[in-house]
Amino acid sequence: MRKPFEGVRVVDFSVLTSAPLATMVLADQGADVVKVENTVVGDIYRLSAFSKGGVTALLANHSRGKRSIAVDTGIEEGRQVVQDLMVGADVIVQNFRPGVVDRLGLGYGDIRAHNPDVIYVSVSGFGPDGPYADRPIVDPVIQALTGMVARQQSEDLPIPDLVRQVVVDKATALMVAQAVGAALYRRAVGGGGDHIVVPMLDVGLYFFWPDGMCDQTLLDEGVASGSRPVDGYRITQCADGPIVYYAVTRDQLRGIYGAVGHPEWADDPRFCDVAALGDPDNLRTLGALLIEAFGSMMVDDVLPGLHAAQVPAAPVLQPHEVVTDAQVVHNGSLVTWEHPTAGTLRQPRHPIRFSSSPTPVPEQVPLLGEHTDEILAELGRTPDQIDALRAAGII
Repeated sequence: MRKPFEGVRVVDFSVLTSAPLATMVLADQGADVVKVENTVVGDIYRLSAFSKGGVTALLANHSRGKRSIAVDTGIEEGRQVVQDLMVGADVIVQNFRPGVVDRLGLGYGDIRAHNPDVIYVSVSGFGPDGPYADRPIVDPVIQALTGMVARQQSEDLPIPDLVRQVVVDKATALMVAQAVGAALYRRAVGGGGDHIVVPMLDVGLYFFWPDGMCDQTLLDEGVASGSRPVDGYRITQCADGPIVYYAVTRDQLRGIYGAVGHPEWADDPRFCDVAALGDPDNLRTLGALLIEAFGSMMVDDVLPGLHAAQVPAAPVLQPHEVVTDAQVVHNGSLVTWEHPTAGTLRQPRHPIRFSSSPTPVPEQVPLLGEHTDEILAELGRTPDQIDALRAAGII
């Protein structure tokens, strides 16, 4: 059975997470992804921690299933190799600062002149122009500018904090993969090629807005105020560790009170429903009572009562506990496989299950330039030409 993107050639001319993770998603779904790397160190993730046999965890988690070609784009012949790759591609994904690829002669206009049906994706922090366009960018900066940091606090500890993962980079990657699928469909029905421009700032807003910015959505007068959905998220400490739970209905509140051994709280007018807890004094009073009650119980003692009452709740698993979680194991969410130099790897399989094709599993992580000769041969370079490129330090 064919994977969804079999037959699609993708050139991955990108770094870090926002674009490389997108092209890995495409590779997971069957695309032939050619990863273009520099000849000195290659992808910067090759220098990161948790490494063995020329493979690092970050590289494996962003570049599995791809082929690697190492080319010096600082030399004209190297740029010509990359241009030839791009001219023959269905999809190109790059995430350099605005203007960089154009100066190399590898921008959308340069490639479209030879390949009008190309789908060319340009990812950047803020977009191609505007007051921030030339600024360096990392994920927490987008978090700060989109309101995420301001919202990362609880009533118990009202100090804003970062989401300590590259949440906007990863959201951008998923949006890019979806946009490529949409563009390929449009092209298939006669719509031609496209230039897809993806500012991470816009993705961050789009991703955070649905539940995080409810109070910024309805703008006219007379809007009834209240709490946002995320306000019901709680983390609390039991005697042997923390749990997370969510309660926004009367029944869920009753479930919590019963689980901690205080069903009588459901009859207290201060705590009986969400409306009563809209009073900050009532909420603070209940919060103190719950902290004390949860703190006197073990996680395994309180969770069954919460689950029986249909209160969403879970222990806060440590990373080593995640991999043995009962549902994770049942779903087959993680797979282990053997790499010829790095040994045994464990990774999540692609999470989407197609009935028409097998769920993709990891197959390989490329070593730097591992497929250079193979890819150059596909471009029509002869063995003598490949040897000459290597002798000149271009590959």
